[in-house]
Amino acid sequence: MKSQEYIDLDMKYGAHNYHPLPVVIATAKACTVQDPEGKTYYDFLSAYSAVNQGHLHPHIVAAAEEQLRRVSLTSRAFHNDKMGNFLKALCEFTGFEAALPMNTGAEAVETAVKAARRWGTEIKKVPNGRQKILCAENNFHGRTLAAISMSSDPDSYGNYGPYAPGFIKLPFDDAQAMDRAIDDDTVAIIVEPIQGEAGVVVPKEGYLNKLRKICNVRGVLLIFDEIQTGLCRTGKRFAWQYEEARPDIMCLGKALGGGILPISAIVADNEVMKVFTPGTHGSTFGGNPLACAVGMASLEVLVNEKLDERAYLLGERFRKEVDRIPCKSKRLVRGKGLLNAIVFDEGFHAWDVCLELKNEGLLAKQTHGNIIRFAPPLVIKDKEMEEALQIIEKVLVKF
Repeated sequence: MKSQEYIDLDMKYGAHNYHPLPVVIATAKACTVQDPEGKTYYDFLSAYSAVNQGHLHPHIVAAAEEQLRRVSLTSRAFHNDKMGNFLKALCEFTGFEAALPMNTGAEAVETAVKAARRWGTEIKKVPNGRQKILCAENNFHGRTLAAISMSSDPDSYGNYGPYAPGFIKLPFDDAQAMDRAIDDDTVAIIVEPIQGEAGVVVPKEGYLNKLRKICNVRGVLLIFDEIQTGLCRTGKRFAWQYEEARPDIMCLGKALGGGILPISAIVADNEVMKVFTPGTHGSTFGGNPLACAVGMASLEVLVNEKLDERAYLLGERFRKEVDRIPCKSKRLVRGKGLLNAIVFDEGFHAWDVCLELKNEGLLAKQTHGNIIRFAPPLVIKDKEMEEALQIIEKVLVKF
């Protein structure tokens, strides 16, 4: 079958809840993907940072294949011989005392919200039903009802009411607004250290540290959603490490599965995690042996290949090179590590740039109309980055 035939099948039988670029991916390796006709593209989206280690990394694939020959799913009704080692590796990698495995990033956020609300009642003694969580405008925490109840994007929350109560939306990058909004019923603040879906919005230096200090003084939990920014994407293992603003709960997902299958988790210290007791939260697939084997291999790749350092250096190069490209409609380039964006003038149709990039062999996706995210796998080689930058320059000068 040809690409257009696959696209026609998707459009005929699928729900139209996405607007993908007109390209079909049939095979992939490292930082490139191929369509059914054999054309190769640089992947500069990385499945929204789920493929930090590159497509089909051999170490991760080998771990998955080996585990598939043994056992894949046991449920949490029994112990398995992989989960304990995975949780130990995750805690050592993150520096937290305990981890709770789930499947998708949205589930990790949901778990963090439940942990904060339960902590609020059982530890802080907020009457159940009155717990409040402060969140940031223009966030993206997933698609669950709780997540869209925090959203300020009409496309995300429109016509899904009634919404979950208890969420207070405040401006991003305004620590004082968060501080003023805290009252006796506030149990947590949740933010993305860098807002990804909003267009790679990087807060002013010191914002995360201010939130940490506010939470310490006011007695509320700090939750960082590092699902897209974490696991070396921004040039450090976690974006909060730029300011040493260690959260009380951290949400992880995407690259934790190494591009093989969905794996997510929250990590926290025991003082918070102890609020979960048998029956109070769970998941049939969370912590399954296959996921744990893949998760361990994914972490090993991040460490052994020093992908945080690689992301930092290549990110500095990317922003410097793209910033100098002449383009009348380009307003600014921003990001950290290999999570970057080009912001064009208001009203500019970045979709047209994405189409032209595709034609030249590079896949990236616009967000909010006038912004394009660029997030290649962290394993991209220097020569490949040079070729990708040449493609981006060739396209931008046309606009």
